[in-house]
Parts: sequence; C-alpha cells; structure tokens
Amino acid sequence: MRLKTLVLSLASVAIVTACATSPTGRNQVILFSDNQMSDLGSQSFEEMKTELTISKDTKTNTYVQCVTNAILEYVPIQGSFTQWEVVIFDSEQVNAFALPGGKIGVYTGLLNVAVNQDQLATVIGHEIAHVLAEHSNERMSHAQLANTGMQLSNIALANQDYRNEIMALMGVGVQYGVMLPYGRTQESEADIVGLELMAKAGFDPYQSVDLWKNMAKASGGNQPPELLSTHPSHDTRIKDLTAKAATVPKFTGQKPNCPKPD
Repeated sequence: MRLKTLVLSLASVAIVTACATSPTGRNQVILFSDNQMSDLGSQSFEEMKTELTISKDTKTNTYVQCVTNAILEYVPIQGSFTQWEVVIFDSEQVNAFALPGGKIGVYTGLLNVAVNQDQLATVIGHEIAHVLAEHSNERMSHAQLANTGMQLSNIALANQDYRNEIMALMGVGVQYGVMLPYGRTQESEADIVGLELMAKAGFDPYQSVDLWKNMAKASGGNQPPELLSTHPSHDTRIKDLTAKAATVPKFTGQKPNCPKPD
C-alpha cells in the first residue's frame, strides 16, 4: 500500500510540475521540453520537404516571406531555436501550419482564399500562435497521459503508425491520412493570439473577418454543425474576430507592403 501511495504521489507531483499557462492565461499540462518538441518538429519538417513538392516561384516565396517576416518582428525570441523557416508547398490544399522548432509551411492553394497580405497574415499569425501557445506539446501530453503507448522519439517517427499519429497531433496529419484538428479552445486561442500578432505588425485586423468569410465560401457550406466539430463554426469565428479586432491597439507605424503575385 505504501508503494502504491508513493507512486501515486510522484505521479501527482509530475503532473503538477508540468502545469503551464498559455498566452491567454489558460492552464495547460505540458510534459515535454521545448528542446524535445523543437527536435521533433524540425525532423518532421525535413521529412515533409522530401515528400511534398516545394514551390520554386520566386514571387510567391518573396510574398509569403515578406508577410511572415513582418509578423516575426513581434514574436518573442524562443529558447529552443534561433530562426524561423518558411517553406511554400506547391499544392491546391487551402492550408498552412507551423511546427515546434520554428517551421512554417504554406500551401499555394491558400493564396486563392487569403486574397491579400492582411488575410495571409491572419493565417500565418494564427499558425505561429499555435507554436507560441505550445498546442502541439499540450496535445501530445494529453495523449501520453491517456496511456496511448506513444513514445516521443526518433523510433516513434520511424514507425509508420506512431509517425502518422505524431504528425496529426502537431497539426499536419491530413497529409498522412490521419485527420486530428486542433480543438475548439486551441483554435480560438490561436485566433486571438494570432490576431494580436498580425495587428502589431501593421496588418488590418478586420481582414481576418473577410478571410473567414472566404473560408466559409470555399467550404461550400459542407461544414458540420459546431456541436459536431472540434473547430469553432465559421459564424462563431467571424463574430469573435470582429469583437477582438475592435479592441486591438491602432497601428501607428509604417504598414507592411508585400505585393501579392499576379
């Protein structure tokens, strides 16, 4: 009985010491170190670059990098890596992602929906916010506590089943046949933090509303009801972003000028 009590006590201490606070003040359980997550994100990104087609279009790369650089000026320095990397993947998929370790992927299909620099900044700010809020770490920590048997290691990535699950937990599983989107709370949090970042950089926060209206049109009305989805509905997102856009400080500096390719 004493041994059992000791084990339970140690487990409780481990969980308590793993508690963290998100950028919006939400309590989180974080079990993995920043270095572990950065290594995993970097390794996963390198694999993606060998498996997906990378866009070589100079104007597109310059445009996306320009928007990203403007936002990164307002992103705190991270302890586990020194530089963010942006890669544009040549794909019709309307998507983008950011991984621990400062890895950002943007699909060219997104540029058909995010029709100007401000809307693209909304998406990139949102994805960077997932990293800053440690959402991947949070999800992997929950999976670990749920005793899924998943191991955070190179061996796990070498195993196809574990690899796909890990990629899904980091938000890029759709490429690997595993769809596991971020939860509503994490998505809403990334919306808020991302909007603050893009507004600080001089992008128009109200364009975030237009972006999600475009997303709603692009979905063709096929989105499931909010109660059946892990994401906020488009209507909820639009309402929340409209309210948040009205509260961000007005930008007084020189606004970014990132010409979108024709």
